[in-house]
Formats: sequence, structure tokens, C-alpha cells
Amino acid sequence: MTDLAALTQQILDAARRAGVDDADAIAVQGTSISIDVRQGALEKAERSEGVDIGLRVLLGQRQACVSSSDSRPAAIAAMAERAVAMAREAPEDPTVGLADASQLATQTDTAHLELYDGSPEPDPAALQDAALRAESAARENPGISQISETSAGYSRRQIHMAATNGFSGGYARSDIGLSCVAISGTGTGMERDYDYDTRIYQADMRDPADIGRTAAARAVERAGSRRPKTGAYPVLFDERVASSLIGHLVSAINGSAIARGASFLRDALGDQILPDGMSLIEDPHRPRAFASKIFDAEGLPTVRRALIDDGTLTGWTLDLATGRKLGLPSTANAARGTSAPPQPSVTNLALTQATASRADLIAQMGTGLLVTSMIGSTINPNTGDYSRGAAGFWIQNGEISHPVNECTIAGNLRDMWRTMIAANDARPHLSRVVPSLLVEGLTLAGD
Repeated sequence: MTDLAALTQQILDAARRAGVDDADAIAVQGTSISIDVRQGALEKAERSEGVDIGLRVLLGQRQACVSSSDSRPAAIAAMAERAVAMAREAPEDPTVGLADASQLATQTDTAHLELYDGSPEPDPAALQDAALRAESAARENPGISQISETSAGYSRRQIHMAATNGFSGGYARSDIGLSCVAISGTGTGMERDYDYDTRIYQADMRDPADIGRTAAARAVERAGSRRPKTGAYPVLFDERVASSLIGHLVSAINGSAIARGASFLRDALGDQILPDGMSLIEDPHRPRAFASKIFDAEGLPTVRRALIDDGTLTGWTLDLATGRKLGLPSTANAARGTSAPPQPSVTNLALTQATASRADLIAQMGTGLLVTSMIGSTINPNTGDYSRGAAGFWIQNGEISHPVNECTIAGNLRDMWRTMIAANDARPHLSRVVPSLLVEGLTLAGD
């Protein structure tokens, strides 16, 4: 196991020798296993291991980033020299710069966040067996014509970051997952659907057979899909796809978009965005959640905050650079890989849930569309106009009538967000805890 703290310090030392005073470094050591099965046999098995490193150097108001998978001393020295040469040619940017020492996180221990499963790495044979069990369970459904793919995977990563301002901190992450995609029907009547589970801790995974059976049942339910009638109808976004609506909101309040003036919410600070009583909370300290972190990619301590409080937009998602462009402090939302500078990005999100079930909302909507899958996306960043391909089920008189496909739903995101009605069915272990969402008055293009 490579000492990543020592490695990042070695990278910073090389940067100083190359002629810079300000720099930050990141090192990532990871292992991943991927298993695919088909028709009861192993189809593909892959394993990868390696160490990736990244360096950002700052020369006054100029910066450059380089990355490498070669951590030998000579390669690190060459990387640092290349970064400095690139920075000398880069345009000046008055917003670049490291955090002040007084801004840095003093707590870097992430053990309480439970981001890493310390149990032994699963044997590839065990992952293969789990995938085969899921596939076998899906095949038991007589309405299934074939299993498109069944995959199991595992990964673990160790990350360490260090900077010349004195910050040094790291953490480990692990995840395990299983997915199954089933197909019903034949020829032009084929319909597909899926189920999956992914967790940080292996012991939290659902039973593979349950995943396979659910994927098959969903695919069979979609048999005989047809296009719905064109018109204006209420649309219920199933919990599996509802988080996409929140994803569009998160993109619109990202500091990068706001600083460029490329967001339809650029003048909406303090405005009512969601219905009264509905909030969107970011909690980077939630245990066993994939996006949890105790410090961001610039070494700042992360905090719980309300992006939307009782329906009102309270602020942007900022790193240091975008904050400086807007004259605001960072919200400690910097994220980065090894090959690029930090960019603002959210962590774990949770939307206020209500007491009604999805079935309650189906009964309430009367006639309309239940969306369970979506394809494509046309979002106008300057107006919020929204259009996406969708499939799901037609609701007639408050009950599911028949499956539908090949339709488009359209509206304006600001109007959609203001009319959203939440259910109570969000999965609490996901990074984005968003329930099914009912939206009134969308335009549906079908037959």
C-alpha cells in the first residue's frame, strides 16, 4: 500500500524545486472489480489497480494542472516542471488561489462517516455468484424473453490531498453494487427495465434474487406499451427518476453557471423556487452516504446547509474561485479529480418528504402519466424550458391503466418546481434522497 500522504508531499516538494510557492496535490489509489454474466455463464471479468496523481501549480494569478499514473521520483519531477511551464503560458485569472490557512479544516478524520467497509474484499467468484443468482431469479418470470445484462462490481479508493498552505488530509471509500436489466416481448414489442442496488457496506446489500425478480417484474409490466394521447396532463415522476428534477435545480444554482450568467436562476436569490414547506438540505456528514465528506477539495470544512429553505432559494454552490468571482465566501463545495482544478459540486441532498404514498398521488392525479424512465434531455439553461423523452404508465381515474412509451414531456422548470407535490417513498441510503414528485400541467406529446 502506497503512503499517499508522503507521496503528495513529494509532489509538492517537486513543485517547489520547479519554481512555485503555491501548489496543491492529490493522490488516488484504487482497486476495482467488475463481473458480467449472461445466460448462466461468466461473460466478462475485469480488475484494475493503480495510483493516479495530480498537481496544480499557481504562479501569481496563473495556474496549470497536470496528472500522471507514474509516481516514480523522476516522473514526478518532470510532471512538476511541465506544470510550471504550462502555468507560465496560461492566462491570468484573479480568482485563482489556495485557501488561507485560517480557513482550513482542522478535523480530517472521516471514520464517523463510515465511508469505507473494512471487511475483506469480495472474491470475484462471490460477485459472479451474486450476478448469476440475480439473473436466474429474473429468468424465472415466464414473461421474460431475455436478460440483457447482469453485472456486479466492487471498488475501494484511498484519496489524499495536500497543499503548500499547510493542509493535508485523506480518506478511504468503498462501494459494492449489483444490477440486472431484463427484457420482455420480442421484435418491435420488446420492453426493458431494470433494478439495482449499490452500497458502501457489503452487509447492507439487498438479496440478489430480489433484484433479479424486481427487474423482471418491471419489464413484464411494460409489455404492450403504446403512445399516449397528446395533451396537458399531470405527471408523476417515480422515485427512480424524480431526483433528475432536483439535479436540474442543483445545476442552475451552481456557482460556475451563476458566475458566467448562464443560468435562468441567476437573479433568483431570495425568490420562492419550491412550494411552501419544501426544503432542499445538503448534509455532507450523513453516515454511509456516497457523497459524504468532512472537508472539500480545497481543504475547507464542510457544513450542513439549506439550499432551499421553506421554498426560498438561499444561496449558490461555491468553491473558492467562483466565490471570489461573485464576491462571496466559498460554501466548501469544491470537488476535483487529478487532472483539473476544483469546481463547485454538491454532496448529499434531501428533499422534504410528505405523508402521502405514491399510490395516494396516483389516486389524486386522476388522469395523467406516471414516468418510470427517461431518455434524452433538452434543458435551456437561460430560460429553464424543459423537454425529455419518457416512458411509464397511463393513469386513468386514479388507477394504473396501461404502459406507455415513445412520448415527450415538456414544461418550464420554474413552473414545475412551484407545483411539485412530494410523496413519502424516498430511499434514505441514497446520496440524493428524493421521493416521487407530482407535477401539474405538463405538455405531453404522444399520438
